[in-house]
Amino acid sequence: MAEVKKQPGFFSRMKSFFRSCVGEIKKITWPTPANTTKNFFIVMAVIILAGLFIYGLDRALYALLNLVMSTGTY
Repeated sequence: MAEVKKQPGFFSRMKSFFRSCVGEIKKITWPTPANTTKNFFIVMAVIILAGLFIYGLDRALYALLNLVMSTGTY
């Protein structure tokens, strides 16, 4: 007859889960403040450049539409 293996209890599984979580959290390497500042300025520069590009494209297409539709402002 086959032996039935008893599963660990709920609380022992939860304890094991949280121990694993703590072990994984200890492996995290956090960025330095200097690295965070550098990345912040890179992100801001990309956002500003993308915004200027979209603004310029919008103005150019609006001007082209005015030429085609002859709806220039007076």
